[in-house]
Amino acid sequence: MDPAAAEAARRAASKEAADTVLQAFGGVRGMIDMTLPGLVFIVTYNVTHQVSAAAWAALGLSALFVVARLARRETIQHAFSGVFGVALGAWIAMKSGKAEDFYLPGLLWNVGYCIALAASALARWPMIGVMLGPITGEMFTWRKENPGRLAAYTKATWAWVVIMGLKPVILFPLYLTHNVNLLGWLKVALGIPPLLLAMYVTWQILLKAPPPIKAPVDDEEEPAK
Repeated sequence: MDPAAAEAARRAASKEAADTVLQAFGGVRGMIDMTLPGLVFIVTYNVTHQVSAAAWAALGLSALFVVARLARRETIQHAFSGVFGVALGAWIAMKSGKAEDFYLPGLLWNVGYCIALAASALARWPMIGVMLGPITGEMFTWRKENPGRLAAYTKATWAWVVIMGLKPVILFPLYLTHNVNLLGWLKVALGIPPLLLAMYVTWQILLKAPPPIKAPVDDEEEPAK
C-alpha cells in the first residue's frame, strides 16, 4: 500500500473509532432521558409549590422513558440509571421537604464521577479508554500495545474531569443558598452543553490518535457431532 493510501486508511480508522464517543454515552436520546426529568421537576414545583407533586412528576417521566425503550427493544441502561437517580432525589426531597434536595444525589454523583475519572487517569487506566475499548473492538490493547491511544485516552479523561467538574463548582454554592429556582434552571442548562463539549473534545483528541489495534478474537470450534 502506498503511503498516501496508508495514511487515508489510518485516518478513516481513527475517525471510525472517534465516532463511537456519542454511542458510548447513550446518544442524543440518552442525554434527553437524563435532562428532562429535572426540567419537569422545577416546572411542576413552580406551578404547584409542592415538593411531592414535582418529585412524582419527574419520577413518572423517567419511568415512562424506561417503558418506551422497552417497547422499542432498545437498551435501557441510560434510562434506567436516570430513573434510579430521579427516584433517589425524589425520595430525599420528599423526606426532607426541601425541593433543592432533589438535585443533591446528582451533584454528589458528579463529584464522585470526576474523582473516579481523575483516579483512573492517574492509575493509567483512563476511564474513557475503558468505556470505548469494547465498543471499538480494541478492548484493552491500548494499554500495552498502543501507547499513542493510551496517551489520547488519558488526555480525554482529564478533559472530562475539567469540563464536568465545572458543574458542581457552580451548582453546589447555589444548593447551599436554597435558591431552588436558580439551582433547578441552571442544573437543566448545565445538563447537555458540558456533556456535548466533553464528547466533542474527546472526538477531536481521538481523531488525531493512532487507530485502535483490534483485540484478537478466539474462534470457537464447533462441537463434534
